[in-house]
Amino acid sequence: MSKTTVKDVSTDPEPQHAGAPGPRALGGSRAFAILLLLTGAAGLLAAWVITIDKFKLLEAKVAGTSFTPGCSLNPVVSCGSVMESKQAAAFGFPNPMLGLVAYGIVICVGMSLLAGARFPRWYWLTFNAGTLFGVGFVTWLQFQSLYRINALCLWCCLAWVATILMFWYVTSFTVRNGLLPGPRWLKGFFSEFTWVVPVLHIGIIGMLILTRWWDFWTS
Repeated sequence: MSKTTVKDVSTDPEPQHAGAPGPRALGGSRAFAILLLLTGAAGLLAAWVITIDKFKLLEAKVAGTSFTPGCSLNPVVSCGSVMESKQAAAFGFPNPMLGLVAYGIVICVGMSLLAGARFPRWYWLTFNAGTLFGVGFVTWLQFQSLYRINALCLWCCLAWVATILMFWYVTSFTVRNGLLPGPRWLKGFFSEFTWVVPVLHIGIIGMLILTRWWDFWTS
């Protein structure tokens, strides 16, 4: 009798470098590449829509009119309030412009892996550091959105989820393949249960959102 096993995308064997001795170069499984493509595309879509709406807001101000983004649904889910906050330009320019570049890079990495590309250790560690910066930045934005701006942007939430997923799966990849040091139990955990960590991470954010506006959601 045959047995079917459902596996996490991070547990597929990674293609190994088959060349001459030297620095090890690693590729990724097809499932891992597709995950990067999907999360990169989701983040890019969110950044693109926010950028367009930001331009429309600026055009409306110049024309002396008003513009309400389509995702401004109520006092809590109010994309316009988030876009017009000072936190929306943390580095002196609109945050989604950074997303257009960053998520585009993620898509390029995913496409390269699908084509059979292999990258050296420094490349993977740099990529992992980039996702670490991304998840740290969205964590700061989450705090600002919930407790300073007091509003949510649905497109921002999509970017948050995409960034959290890509960070944990890239970290799992680097730890399991010895690119980042880690104890054996951690490698074993990531080999079987990578999905648990982003689910818990996203679940915690969901609970914070639920409790932050509990009176509004239940009224």
